[in-house]
Amino acid sequence: MVTNLESTQSLKGSSLGFMEAVGQSLANISPTLTPALNMGAVVALAGQGTWLVYVAATIALIIVGLNMSTLASRFSAAGSFFIFISRSLGPMMGGLTGWALILAYIGTAMALLAGLAIFVNNTLAPFGVSIPPIISYIIFGFLAWYLAYRDIKLSSRISLIIEAISVAVITVLVFTVVGKDYSPSVVYTQAGISGASVKGMFGGVVLAIFSFVGFESSVTLGKETRDPTKNIPRAVMGSMLFAGAFFTIMAFAMITAYKGNATAFGNDSAPLETLLGYLNLTALSAPVYAIASLSLFACVLASINAGSRLLFSMGRYQFVHRSMGLVHTTHQTPHIAVTISSIIAVIGPIALIGQGSMNTYDITGTVATFGFIFVYLLISISAPIYLAKKRLGSVTSVFFGITGAGLMVAAFFGSVYPVPAYPFNLLPYIFIAYLLFGVAILVRLKLFSPAILDRVELDLEGNEGAIIGRK
Repeated sequence: MVTNLESTQSLKGSSLGFMEAVGQSLANISPTLTPALNMGAVVALAGQGTWLVYVAATIALIIVGLNMSTLASRFSAAGSFFIFISRSLGPMMGGLTGWALILAYIGTAMALLAGLAIFVNNTLAPFGVSIPPIISYIIFGFLAWYLAYRDIKLSSRISLIIEAISVAVITVLVFTVVGKDYSPSVVYTQAGISGASVKGMFGGVVLAIFSFVGFESSVTLGKETRDPTKNIPRAVMGSMLFAGAFFTIMAFAMITAYKGNATAFGNDSAPLETLLGYLNLTALSAPVYAIASLSLFACVLASINAGSRLLFSMGRYQFVHRSMGLVHTTHQTPHIAVTISSIIAVIGPIALIGQGSMNTYDITGTVATFGFIFVYLLISISAPIYLAKKRLGSVTSVFFGITGAGLMVAAFFGSVYPVPAYPFNLLPYIFIAYLLFGVAILVRLKLFSPAILDRVELDLEGNEGAIIGRK
């Protein structure tokens, strides 16, 4: 096994093109999951104004995406968020960013494994068959590990193909229902957001933002993407714009498909099955849920790929155990980081087996989202600071930074107030405790191994010429 991490360990450079980068981000968003499961919660709050809520959420995350693209267009590395924040706010904050984002990606994998268990059993229900969730977690966790372990290009392409098929199927289903019983009055009611409350729409924006988390994950593939300073910002913004358009159209079309009955949609735990019932095609529920299950699996795979790249980058700088920075000599993947990410992703939902799959999805997904919001906040702060250090700052960059940071602070408080019911009222404190544990690790490094932090700063600056796309 090779042991010189700095000089001889290398991920498979320039193996991914623009489409693979898009596949990584889209798979982490999992567009199919929103109309199939998440959108009902937004509709329950925003009613006829749901489509406008998704427009607002799209604009908010476009601003965050612009801040990310500012950094990603100037340098790129494996686990780039750790590097981004380290350059702007120092290695201590960079390390905390990586710590939070590891939780975000692996927590997402946990949540989607739980959601996958639900969808797989929906697929098998017409045949009178069900799989115990623990078996589902192990099987799909193993498959995700195997694909991530073997080849990032293969797993990214598979993710892109799966998402393309699942989005096409959901779109055809929804618009077929809309076309069957089209009513202009339903369209006019939605266009005028009739009956929607401002409070409900504000709360809906917070939930809608959760539908987009993961859109930035292609940034973690900086070392493996061709021309990363161009392709990664395009992948980030392209996937964001696509998801925003898709969610907005689906919100409008699905309420129309429910004949304007937003309450029925908001209370429906199986909207795809309901839509198939409108068409007298319930016999197709198995293949439709099978395709949706593939979409969720693609998100699990993308989350493990992204989380392992964060662990790889942090292991390389010894913020976590240095074995995380090792690369497989044949596959050129961070095999130990992939394995650890996969194991933790499976252990999480197994530990919560008593909560049931739906509660496990909600609990792990909420904690993961706190991690994303924290990182989006720091990215928005870092982008204008980095530009100012390079004497490239402008009023526009400061505006985008402040606006993005403000929106993320609002999203966090909107998710914890009013105080949710148990156990969700404990989740913010669990997340804060996790961050404090990360702070303790970093403080220990600073006190007892300051050379590691010094080495990070020197290495980041020393390698700037190799990884900066433009000044």
